[in-house]
Amino acid sequence: MTFLSRLHSKTLDAHFQHLAIKQILSAALEAAEPQKAVQKVLKKEKNFLEIEEQSYHLDDIENIYLVAFGKAARAMASATHKILGNALCKGIIVSKHPLSEKTSEVLKTSEVFLAGHPIPDERSLAAGEEILDLLSQTTKNDLVLFLISGGGSALITAPEKGITLADLQNITSLLLGSGARIDEINTLRRALDRVKGGGLAKAAFPAQIASLILSDVVDSPLEAIASGPTVPNPTTNADALAILSKYTLLTKTPSAIIDILNKKQDDKSKNSKGKTFIIGSNRISAEAARDIAIQEGFKTHILTTSLQGEASEKGNELALHLLATKEHPLCVIVGGETTVTLGDATGFGGRNQEMALAAVEALSGARDKMLITLATDGDDGPTDAAGAVVTGETLERSKSLGLDVKNHLREHDAYPLFNALDDLLKPEPTGTNVNDLAFLFAF
Repeated sequence: MTFLSRLHSKTLDAHFQHLAIKQILSAALEAAEPQKAVQKVLKKEKNFLEIEEQSYHLDDIENIYLVAFGKAARAMASATHKILGNALCKGIIVSKHPLSEKTSEVLKTSEVFLAGHPIPDERSLAAGEEILDLLSQTTKNDLVLFLISGGGSALITAPEKGITLADLQNITSLLLGSGARIDEINTLRRALDRVKGGGLAKAAFPAQIASLILSDVVDSPLEAIASGPTVPNPTTNADALAILSKYTLLTKTPSAIIDILNKKQDDKSKNSKGKTFIIGSNRISAEAARDIAIQEGFKTHILTTSLQGEASEKGNELALHLLATKEHPLCVIVGGETTVTLGDATGFGGRNQEMALAAVEALSGARDKMLITLATDGDDGPTDAAGAVVTGETLERSKSLGLDVKNHLREHDAYPLFNALDDLLKPEPTGTNVNDLAFLFAF
């Protein structure tokens, strides 16, 4: 798949280096393309199934089950079905978006569920219970392949006894609106949900398990990706309570959740043990973009793939970093995932658009500079945009249209401003998610 034809904005299309820039952005997205990532590590050779260095003799396996969930579930499952064919016994796939007719045909031996994201819904609950039911049927002679990608935490859920789906929806909304980091949100999810924090590994016991993961979490800690459904939970209920306290949410949190978190856990159930493979990540995508940038003649380096914090603060910092550089042509690549603390604001946008908006004033008047933000899943917040393009002319163009950049930033209302400028990037859902990227160009 190439994303070149989907990467457009008025400013980008008019730039003399537009093709090179699009090649760089496209390379980042293609590096995390789910089918290619699966095909790279999963092989079936005669009577052996190989996942990187791990080998399974198919004569020793009675049933192979597939459980796929996340934004890349459809593509990852499709690649796996094509590789394993009739060796697969049964599968469950949970996705945010409907399947195409072509994909449905490939996945005809699997049951497909659509579910809610970023807030779990009734469909998420149904999918979670269906997966737990399937895993309860496995034996020591079976192998379960888990295909896990960004969005998995919301797409499947099975609340602890005493907690309702509405309680989980409430706490997720409160945390998102308070600017909590994704790892902090996942700490709560692991404490409150039977499929998270190793829950699926417990449910699959005594079967063998193997997890292929597209990481959507900064630095790829296994317990944080989709809330770690197949790995041990390193955090405690006390950690979860501390996060609620940090964001002053204790009095707003449903009482049933507080009750659960105050109870002492004594979980002695056995877990299925298996291998975990990171097959796509922000670092992998950043390195792919770097390689193309070098080929295109840019002096290139990756500043970090661990960027976190308030989107508005980081956007301004990146703009100042770009202004301070003396090298050209230059491409600086930044990866990570920022947050937006909404407060009482009612604007429309996402963290990548806000980060771009926060760079507008700092870059005003700067010649031959460009900042681009990009959500690798193609969806930034609740919008159809993945990010935006900013240059030294963006502020004056905004003023000419009667747009107040400071006010839009204060109201977290980036989308309408960049939409008016025709400088939103809308690559459509990419079918993958490995966090966000920003590109700083000096020409």
